Amino acid sequence: MLEVMERPAQQPVPAASEAKSTAHEKLVIFAWSGDLDRVWPTLILATTAAASGMATTVFFTFWGLFPLVREDRRITGKNMMQKMLAVMNRGGIDYLKLSKLQMFGAGSGMMKVLAKQHQVASPAELLASAIELGVKLIPCQMTMDLMGLTTADLIEGIEEPAGAMTAMLDAKDAVTLFI
Repeated sequence: MLEVMERPAQQPVPAASEAKSTAHEKLVIFAWSGDLDRVWPTLILATTAAASGMATTVFFTFWGLFPLVREDRRITGKNMMQKMLAVMNRGGIDYLKLSKLQMFGAGSGMMKVLAKQHQVASPAELLASAIELGVKLIPCQMTMDLMGLTTADLIEGIEEPAGAMTAMLDAKDAVTLFI
């Protein structure tokens, strides 16, 4: 004989505004590349998130740290290898190269011209906006030690250097991107 089982009552589905998660309130970006076509979207995403009210952090490590180097610091480092790395990979937001189609500098120049024609903010403008919007721009202490960089080599308006654990703890309850 068939036994009729009672169905449990359906629980109401919470409205989108009620199901708000803390992960959507924070954005953490790990910026490991200093290429123009990676730094640019990193800063676009960071400023967009901050402007929309998200607590936003960008942790700059390895080659991604070089956009934070001051424009007037041509050669950085304490020993010959660090100085050679600085010569081969000039720091500063205005000296970024494309990861592909570089064409001896023409690729970056073309991207900048196209951006200006389409009224897209430059990386330098986005970096200034990020600082103004309160984005936490954190340089990696280990990378600074490795590359021979000091806080005097970096732009003003950024956070104190920190280690990977600081970034990991910040990313714990956040939307996290690795660019």
